[in-house]
Amino acid sequence: MLLEGKKILVTGGTGSLGKTLVYRLLTGEMGMPKEVIVFSRDEAKQHEMRLEWKHLSQATDDVAYRGAHDLLRFQVGDVRNYNSLKRAMRGVDVVFNAAALKQVPTCEYFPMEAVETNIYGPHNLVRTILDSENPPQLVVGISTDKACKPINVMGMTKSLQERILIQANLETDKTKFMCVRYGNVVASRGSVVPLFQEQIRKGGPITITLKEMTRFLLTLDQAVDTIFAAVNTGKRGETYIPQCPSAFMTDIAKLMIGDQKIAIEYTGIRPGEKIHEILVSEEECFRTVQRGNYYAIQSVLPELREQKDEKGGPEKEYSSGNHTIDIDSLANLLRRAGFLT
Repeated sequence: MLLEGKKILVTGGTGSLGKTLVYRLLTGEMGMPKEVIVFSRDEAKQHEMRLEWKHLSQATDDVAYRGAHDLLRFQVGDVRNYNSLKRAMRGVDVVFNAAALKQVPTCEYFPMEAVETNIYGPHNLVRTILDSENPPQLVVGISTDKACKPINVMGMTKSLQERILIQANLETDKTKFMCVRYGNVVASRGSVVPLFQEQIRKGGPITITLKEMTRFLLTLDQAVDTIFAAVNTGKRGETYIPQCPSAFMTDIAKLMIGDQKIAIEYTGIRPGEKIHEILVSEEECFRTVQRGNYYAIQSVLPELREQKDEKGGPEKEYSSGNHTIDIDSLANLLRRAGFLT
């Protein structure tokens, strides 16, 4: 069990993915960790998560003052701040970097804020590791399909996060750096599916930018499965990709509307938005291999690529426009995610 007895840090641990990752870690399915530290800048979300973990409706002195001795710990801080990150990293064995600014329009209007979190944050993480006498054994950076052939600020900054973390393998042999890259998590904050749900609750209309729009879809647990697959079988410098279906946004909307009289309104493409997302680019195909239900993209840096007989990577660009599923399969996926009965 690879994470048995490990001290684990999850940056951005109060986000949708971060929370699911933390709770999966605490089940012990990858080995029972010694300690899991949630590191984020939102004290309110940390407080809610602490109460949820304790199965309490309100805080008590025991939670507020003696919670530092629990298996699950919380630390307020920001990946933008080198010193607070360095403090959180003391004695840590494994880091999952889920801290991010991830809303595409927000990043377009506040690009330097995205740079601070999505680029300087990983840079600070690497700095703390290179400055440490006892660095972690493993770092996994959480990326996005928008980092592949990026056209928006969010994707550009996440693409640079991948390169910063992958290149760090050349700086030290004490820490293994890897990344995972996946598509639209259907239940995450800001995802289109919860947005559709809220629009339906209010009586509509559902807003879609273009009829042709497609997105890769996976559940929060499938996103965590991808992270665990990387931990289990990933090699230094690789980026793990789930093989997952995609769907037309119009199909999702129609399924969620059902028999209700709710209109669909087409609003036009938003700043920085793609029509189709890409998980593996045409340029990456030649250095991508298949492992089970995942693709592993080997590093762009030849020094980190292992010459082995692994095969099975995509023959062409892995685009959401080429992997759309039928209505019945889409309905099953939405039911598993809790958005259809």
